[in-house]
Amino acid sequence: MAMLWKFMRVAKYSKTALSPQVNVRGIPTCSRHSSSKSVPSDFAAKTPCSNTVELLGKAYPQDDYSNVTEKILSKVGKNLHNKKHHPLWLIKEQVKDHFYKQYVGRRGTPLFSVYDGLSPVVTVQQNFDSLLIPQNHASRRKEDNYYLNRDHMLRAHTSAHQWDLIHSGLDAFLAVGDVYRRDTIDNTHYPVFHQMEGVRLFSCHELFSSVKDGEGLQLFEQGHRTAHKQECHTMEAVRLVEFNLKQVLVRLMTHIFGDGLQVRWVDCYFPFTHPSFEMEINFQGEWMEVLGCGVMEQQLVNSAGAKDKIGWAFGLGLERLAMILYNIPDIRLFWSEDERFLKQFIVPHIWQKIKFQPLSRYPPLVNDISFWLPAETYSKNDFYDLARTIGGDLIEKIDLVDEFTHPKTKKVSHCYRIIYRHPERTLTQDEVHRIHRAIEESAVRELGVEGRF
Repeated sequence: MAMLWKFMRVAKYSKTALSPQVNVRGIPTCSRHSSSKSVPSDFAAKTPCSNTVELLGKAYPQDDYSNVTEKILSKVGKNLHNKKHHPLWLIKEQVKDHFYKQYVGRRGTPLFSVYDGLSPVVTVQQNFDSLLIPQNHASRRKEDNYYLNRDHMLRAHTSAHQWDLIHSGLDAFLAVGDVYRRDTIDNTHYPVFHQMEGVRLFSCHELFSSVKDGEGLQLFEQGHRTAHKQECHTMEAVRLVEFNLKQVLVRLMTHIFGDGLQVRWVDCYFPFTHPSFEMEINFQGEWMEVLGCGVMEQQLVNSAGAKDKIGWAFGLGLERLAMILYNIPDIRLFWSEDERFLKQFIVPHIWQKIKFQPLSRYPPLVNDISFWLPAETYSKNDFYDLARTIGGDLIEKIDLVDEFTHPKTKKVSHCYRIIYRHPERTLTQDEVHRIHRAIEESAVRELGVEGRF
């Protein structure tokens, strides 16, 4: 399930927009149960020759919605969640192991199927329409997503596969993969991260079989939508689905983080779950949100062909869990190829406790950039994306530190503070100056701003 819409490599001076042709070769694959086939990463930018993007063996014509950058496309196919002994792989395997052992079907086989090799290229229909997300919903904005064109995009959540997997006849599954969102730049946000989707559907018999005198209970009724249930669900069914969902998630978090974990639930709103919640845990004295969940919209379930069933869905971020469990301080480290980082997660079994030893903390270099905004539409995420493309993982954080409106001209000025810090070595003022200068020049050229450099 999609979480709320909250949640950089060594500099190479390139445009924010894609060159008219970029090739990323690979074969999209799908995994079932314990299969972990992945899309290989083989990235190459070619000389512009046509107005298309070739990705995973297919060409996509660019249009006015195309905004995916070469830097982002270079991440497609990395599949960190399938890289053995990577911290994201460890978290994924822990969750899989828990579900395989705790939830078993009648024949002793795992109840939940696992799909961790689904292509990250999806249609807008899969990413939004199939999930009943309204056409005018803020989550569809170009400012927040990476579009190949108006019809195709890099998935913004693993929920993009919900409808297809239910339609294929599945009642219980986990879908894992890399997801892509344009966002702020700091130590907990990255334009590519990894999610795990969980879905479980129940028939009337499955939901009420353990209820004493539950033969007369029903899943559906003709009623009214309230804050507590959908119009077509009975209150008894909703309460049991909620109870099962919360029980499943508390068991999972307790299994990962240990006994004595404090859990609390916060009501929230997702466009395709109702009612819906965020789960927060108290780990080492701090409350942290770890996932979102809720009762699935029945209209979604019905349209996928499971009209006689009711279900729940959850979505959790693998980076979020790994950063909490292993005390990893910076999300950029997940993309590091430094052996000092990676070797810490080479362990004999997935449940071995790991105490992450921080790499040497290299000093930051701080530079500000100020400019007048253009008269036409401007988005902070456009600037963040441009800075990521040029500065890559050398940029630790960007803050908007000042916003000024000229009293006479009414022109608006932004001042951003960019913190540069390499996670594996000390940066020099000279190399940071070259990167910063390239960001300034690109902002003027690509975003139409007026520099105050």
